[in-house]
Amino acid sequence: MSISGTIKGIQDIMRKDAGVDGDAQRIGQIGWLLFLKIFDDQEQELELTQDDYRSPIPAHLRWASWATDPEGITGEGLLEFINNDLFKTLRNLTSHTGQTPRGFVVQAAFEDAYNYMKNGTLIRQVVNKLNEIDFNRASDRHTFNDIYEKILKDLQSAGNAGEFYTPRAVTQFMVDMVDPKLGETLLDPACGTGGFLACAIEHLRSNYVKTVEDSHILQETFSGIEKKQLPHLLCTTNMLLHGIEVPSQIKHDNALARPIKDYTAKDRVDVIITNPPFGGTEEDGIETNFPATFRTRETADLFLVLIMRRLKPGGRAAVVLPDGFLFGEGIKTRIKEKLLEECNLHTIVRLPNGVFNPYTGIKTNLLFFEKGTPTTELWFYEHPYPEGAKSYNKTKPMRIEEFEPEKAWWQNRQESEQAWKVSIDAIKVSNYNLDIKNPHVGDLINHDPDELLQTYTNQQQEISDLRQQLKTILSEALGNGGIA
Repeated sequence: MSISGTIKGIQDIMRKDAGVDGDAQRIGQIGWLLFLKIFDDQEQELELTQDDYRSPIPAHLRWASWATDPEGITGEGLLEFINNDLFKTLRNLTSHTGQTPRGFVVQAAFEDAYNYMKNGTLIRQVVNKLNEIDFNRASDRHTFNDIYEKILKDLQSAGNAGEFYTPRAVTQFMVDMVDPKLGETLLDPACGTGGFLACAIEHLRSNYVKTVEDSHILQETFSGIEKKQLPHLLCTTNMLLHGIEVPSQIKHDNALARPIKDYTAKDRVDVIITNPPFGGTEEDGIETNFPATFRTRETADLFLVLIMRRLKPGGRAAVVLPDGFLFGEGIKTRIKEKLLEECNLHTIVRLPNGVFNPYTGIKTNLLFFEKGTPTTELWFYEHPYPEGAKSYNKTKPMRIEEFEPEKAWWQNRQESEQAWKVSIDAIKVSNYNLDIKNPHVGDLINHDPDELLQTYTNQQQEISDLRQQLKTILSEALGNGGIA
């Protein structure tokens, strides 16, 4: 059976279990099982390559000990083993072998994980299905990357507003343009399930990792922070899948919860690539971690202030932000002013509607900037739909090939139907409004809130007038004995 069929089979089995209610619990259940399976497959490889390797997991709790025999423990015995031995022990690893970097990774993974399934026989069926996949086999590992993305997308139906999983094409383009180098420190402060980090790891391996020493450097130079338990678990698993032996750099935390003034030079990094959550608000008190002039409940705005703080001088960043940031006023204006004064915001790639379908129709932008020198001119590039397309959807998502024109233009910039530049003086005159129309095409949608409100009011009045006209026509027709 294909890996795709295996995953679908697992999901079908879980739907039979009375304890699993909805997508979030189903993905959570798959999450910790996948973690243990992938962790064990990686350990088998480490035991072959490292003479002194010791597992942080007690022998009887390792996947190979209880899960690999298709006729092994099942039913009530398996349920009791998982709930009363496996989970309790892995959440509280206190043995000498457990207090290792990999042991702490296991602890963090199981800190808030939960076994939702109530039927031990069905758990055995799920475990047997997972054993059809060998994550040490290159073909399975490569194929599973695509299946893994499908699993992550299923999270959206159970997620909160503002949680969008970045399409692979966008992730790849952002990483390619920032071009992280071996030895540079890289951070995603809102890493979710690790899409940007995984893409950066692949980029470094393809372009810069040539020796065993290079591989060791790669293992130590990236980090991520994720607020929610389930994406954190999936990110940790994703890092294992991408050959990171000790993904302890993936912290289960809220990057905004620390006072921004507490970040010092030692906390700064060379590269930040991220898609911070937008459209939502932070919990009470988080905004007090920021200077009064930048205090807001809008998560994306706070993350941009944090990113500026955590970049080294000369550091590079690529960030996904919604249109609302570009034309927003008040605190958004002050944040944009700070960004343009402290950083060279050299490029904004404006994406069309539907890139994040079916999660949201909000238009988004890719901001690329370097810290240390102020902005003097800003280039815009309007990404068009592929020829013949009017939107994106599940069956026709954005493809990385669509970004080839941007890549060709990047190092030799010329104005065109898609590209134009604006001086910092013009931006200042507009009160830092970055929602600047493409001068090479006709009128586009205006995002000024006052004008949008007036347009809406006018449309409502026109609808009301038309409704009244129809009522009058019907009344006159009925008054004349009916409609002819």
